[in-house]
Amino acid sequence: MSSVQPARLVSSRSHIHPGGFHVTELFFEVPKNYAHPEDGTIRLFARSIRRHEKAIPGLSKPIDEPRKPYLVYLEGGPGFGGPEPRGHPVSNRALDAGYIVLYVDYRGTGMSNPIHTDLVLNQGDVNLQVEYLKLFRADSIVRDLEAIRLCLTESWEPEYQTWSIFGQSFGGFVCLSYLSKYPQGLREVFMTGGLAPVKRQPLQVYSSLYKKVIDRNNAYYTKYPEDEENVFRIARYLTMDEQGVPLPGGGTFTVHRLLGLGMAFGCHGGLDAVHNLILKLISDLDQFNYFTTPTLMALEREVPFDTNPVYAILHESIYCARGVASNWAALQAARKFDEFFSWTEPDYLRVSLPLHGKHRLYFSGEMVYPCFFDTYPTLRALKPAAEALAKHSNWAEDLYDEGQLRRNEVPVYAVSYIDDMYVDIEAARETAALVKGIKVHETNQLHHNAVRAKGDEVLGMLFRLRDDTLD
Repeated sequence: MSSVQPARLVSSRSHIHPGGFHVTELFFEVPKNYAHPEDGTIRLFARSIRRHEKAIPGLSKPIDEPRKPYLVYLEGGPGFGGPEPRGHPVSNRALDAGYIVLYVDYRGTGMSNPIHTDLVLNQGDVNLQVEYLKLFRADSIVRDLEAIRLCLTESWEPEYQTWSIFGQSFGGFVCLSYLSKYPQGLREVFMTGGLAPVKRQPLQVYSSLYKKVIDRNNAYYTKYPEDEENVFRIARYLTMDEQGVPLPGGGTFTVHRLLGLGMAFGCHGGLDAVHNLILKLISDLDQFNYFTTPTLMALEREVPFDTNPVYAILHESIYCARGVASNWAALQAARKFDEFFSWTEPDYLRVSLPLHGKHRLYFSGEMVYPCFFDTYPTLRALKPAAEALAKHSNWAEDLYDEGQLRRNEVPVYAVSYIDDMYVDIEAARETAALVKGIKVHETNQLHHNAVRAKGDEVLGMLFRLRDDTLD
């Protein structure tokens, strides 16, 4: 694996926050393309958080403490930047355990050269847009992380120069890429819901995930049986006009967009969140026979493709090895479950729903379809690039090195969710069997976002994996 040079620290500003937190805002500069550093640089953003140590009265400065190692939190996605550190469950637990916690915005997200429509279009024709977007996969992300590590720890004693990483969901995928490519930079690895399907191709991934999506739909309609009729009524209203309903932000409310709300079903509180939105929509129809602006704005906030386009445009590529094209794998797999997901076809809006009778409509999960690029304004102009990416197989390198994972010497601790709607448990088990020395806690009592929703419980599981012994 090619060596990485330290990132250039552009700026560092620290602030004291209520609760005794010392937060430092950091900007770095790294190569846009590590294979061709002469092509220029991009800027990355990260925040570190540690306990604020105030001097004892009568002393000019706090008593010196031993140096503390970093733990880097890697967010889910792809396409989402690091969360605000003060409110995240990982912060308090990790600070209490003796770490400085670093929250990084991946390249293309947050304040790290965020991908947006104009930025992509300005690269040139579709082929140049694809070449640019390819630079935002996990192979580049782990080089960014390694460059930041080298920058922040350059003057530290060798035993402190490695750091720990904590990956939630897609962040776990990044952890496995980091373990594959730069294990020498890692002290230990924690993962929650992030055991990527390393050995599976995109069509296999989505074919297995739809089964769990169907289960979660059935759970939704069992909890909210009235929504079987409500969702159908909303869908029938939307098909009265082929163009759908205009949204305040410039998008279009269609059946595709309605049934894409099921992305939330795999999270704690997800069923309730979707029901609350369906309730608002049906209430509008009952009272006004149209959707009000506040309700439509709430709908726009529910699936953030306009603000986080990387999620949509690069999602299937996270499952692609060299020589593999995704070919809209989620859509292909949906055709195997046509009785549930026929609405994913682009021409579905030209099909009239019956005026009467029961017809349960099934929501999708964490899938991206070509039709979504017609309903979100940010994605419309990127559809040609998305189509080209779906056909692309000439990736610069594999995201994982199975041989290196089998030789792994870095301690790895993972919590895996048996009923996970986003990461198939059997695929997760295949990956766990691949990583030498990994310790895994499996549970059927938690959903995919448990690190946020039930942080104390999940973090307790992880640290027990690290600290307990097994005779």
